[in-house]
Amino acid sequence: MSAQKKAESGNLLRSYTPYMEKEGEEYMNDQQMAHFTAILQSWKQELMEEVDRTVNHMQDEAANFPDPADRASQEEEFSLELRTRDRERKLIKKIEQTLQRIEDDDYGFCDSCGVDIGIRRLEARPTATLCIDCKTLAEIKEKQLGS
Repeated sequence: MSAQKKAESGNLLRSYTPYMEKEGEEYMNDQQMAHFTAILQSWKQELMEEVDRTVNHMQDEAANFPDPADRASQEEEFSLELRTRDRERKLIKKIEQTLQRIEDDDYGFCDSCGVDIGIRRLEARPTATLCIDCKTLAEIKEKQLGS
């Protein structure tokens, strides 16, 4: 992946305005839900556009080089790009599941203990399903089990 593409993909979630909570405001109210829906839909759209760019790039750059080293370099570049797109495909699926959680009024609460995940954590990781405490415990268990 080129440095420009890395910079672009790093900016996916940086283009939003952080949500400013008002004193006494109910957690996961309509404005907050709309805020996170907009973030998730924008993120999904940017990922889908990246998929389109990859397809166009691979079609435009595909060549049958006579030199085996050049062919191998191109195949390695395409392989790396396809692995990145596969990770993004999985992320798109996770974004779609998160948007469904918003539709079902089940967004913003920990799957494990049921407490609020928190606005700032959700802005940092909009697809989060665990509060920071439960996520930390899960990571500790994962390390102990060596998975």
